[in-house]
Amino acid sequence: MKIKAAIIGSGNIGTDLMIKIMRTSNILEMSVMVGIDPESDGLARAKRMGAAVTHEGIDGLLKMSEWEDIKIVFDATSAKAHHYNFDKIKAFPDKKVVDLTPAAIGPYVIPAVSFDKDFNFDLDLDLSNVNMVTCGGQATIPMVAAVSRVAKVHYGEIVASIASKSAGPGTRANIDEFTETTSEAIEKVGRATRGKAIIILNPAEPPLVMRDTVFTLSEMADQEKIRESIHAMVAEVQQYVPGYSLHQEVQFEEIPADKPVFIEGVGHVSGLKTSVLLQVVGAGHYLPEYAGNLDIMTSAAMATGERMVG
Repeated sequence: MKIKAAIIGSGNIGTDLMIKIMRTSNILEMSVMVGIDPESDGLARAKRMGAAVTHEGIDGLLKMSEWEDIKIVFDATSAKAHHYNFDKIKAFPDKKVVDLTPAAIGPYVIPAVSFDKDFNFDLDLDLSNVNMVTCGGQATIPMVAAVSRVAKVHYGEIVASIASKSAGPGTRANIDEFTETTSEAIEKVGRATRGKAIIILNPAEPPLVMRDTVFTLSEMADQEKIRESIHAMVAEVQQYVPGYSLHQEVQFEEIPADKPVFIEGVGHVSGLKTSVLLQVVGAGHYLPEYAGNLDIMTSAAMATGERMVG
């Protein structure tokens, strides 16, 4: 039998995740969609597709008969709302939570990296709460980690550009948390000494697919080994995000010892600069293909949830 799941948040991300679970998961079963707007499209769509619904938030979910059988909860609300929601859920030790907000109560999870035991990540899947970082983090931190597998990374910087139309109210309300959470995860998961994150909401018409740029400054290393590590990591991410790909071939630039660059918090460093350009095309489960930022977030969350209860 499949494991019953609930989703809190009936916006773009929550609705996309719901449809993905219903259409593609062999492990999870969609049980309840939770929102706060009785007129939301997400709740209406969930009801049409056979899921139970409540517009009374987490408090409404806890009153439902379905709550007893639910084993995993995906929170696709906001950082502030997640703190409130988890305070309620943590009273039930048999429930696990996958947090798609930047609240970062639990440890960061990037499936391609966090489940790679060769990279010395042994994630405790018995944890009650794990955090999916951000859409930009899911797309770019695997590339920082790929370089880190070969050479020590002094600095990792990512720029995530997403279509303005794919950024809902939750995303827009969490811009500060996005940069802080992603920067921290570059260091904790990507293993860079220093991390920096930038997000751009691109208003172009027609909307452009998600594009990400990753810069790392590492110790000098074999460029071919770094390239191979990056290509291998791309293949790992594609296992759960088929629309993930390199937009251009990996580029390198040597920073000589007599012309080091200054990095705040690190100092003057030389070595190898690696530039990786990515794009993420969405599966189109709920929003158009340009919304790759939603697709990588929901795909990573579902892959994580399946590992936690599988």
